[in-house]
Amino acid sequence: MPTGASASAADAGGLFGRRLLFVTGKGGTGKTSIAAAIALAASRTGRRVLAVEMDAKGSLPTMLGAARTEYEPVAVAPNLSVMSMDTESSLREYLRIHLRIPFVARLGPLAGVFDFVADAAPGVKEILGVGKVAWEVREQRWDLVVVDSEASGHVVSQIASPRVINRLVPGGPLASQTKWMLDILEDPARTGVVVVSTTEELAVTETTSLVDRLRTETGTALAAVVVNRTDTPVDPAIVELVAGLDEREIDADRRAALAVVRGAIARAEEARTALADLAGIAGSAPVFVIPDLVAPDPDDASIVSSIADVLALPSDSDSESA
Repeated sequence: MPTGASASAADAGGLFGRRLLFVTGKGGTGKTSIAAAIALAASRTGRRVLAVEMDAKGSLPTMLGAARTEYEPVAVAPNLSVMSMDTESSLREYLRIHLRIPFVARLGPLAGVFDFVADAAPGVKEILGVGKVAWEVREQRWDLVVVDSEASGHVVSQIASPRVINRLVPGGPLASQTKWMLDILEDPARTGVVVVSTTEELAVTETTSLVDRLRTETGTALAAVVVNRTDTPVDPAIVELVAGLDEREIDADRRAALAVVRGAIARAEEARTALADLAGIAGSAPVFVIPDLVAPDPDDASIVSSIADVLALPSDSDSESA
């Protein structure tokens, strides 16, 4: 299985070849940056891309250069648009399109009705979000829809919501709606989940749990694992040199520098072990390794562009065959 920042051209091509990607992961792993970078990298190939922010915090639009977005897609770059999910707007659209209620635009706020229905029927709230992005895929206005999804604790219930509704309501109009959603969500050629992790122990543990739940509770394929902010490997020659040094034979200043180098070696070894674990979790799905990129601001758009550059790098095998 290919791993590493340089092993991405063929794999990213397959990633971008899908129509719908849910990007998720443990909070703090940088999933929004990765979602933005995937959308940007795909748009640079000429694909028409829609980036969707599920939690409406505004981070995804900011990273892609939009001051503000709403439910309607806003163009932010060539081939790239972004929108923020709004459940009430999604409900209005659902009523208008699927149930053909012509006067829905004249109805007052639907929030109260929506909350009542969502509390009474598990999966209704989640299905409005996942149904919206599936609808965008069905309408074929975009070559790729990239979803900055909920964090790993919530994304499985969102993706599984059509299955839940289908079991609760096996017949009628609602069942037929969930059927076409499932046809999209459970087609590995069209839809996949990108799980973002770091090499920290808690992130690896949560990634393991998330991938297991995706495989057992949904029919949606794992598209890739992205390991973000990975420490750069230390040159083996330096490791060997440091291992042969005796602290008692060097002065205090050099001893402090040696401690820094040994710390970097230890982190790199931990990262190597974590990468092996994550590769095992991914199975046949590709693993993309993103180096620890430094920027003055974690939300700096330059980070997104740099990650998009990594995703677009040719693989070693591509370079050899060129």
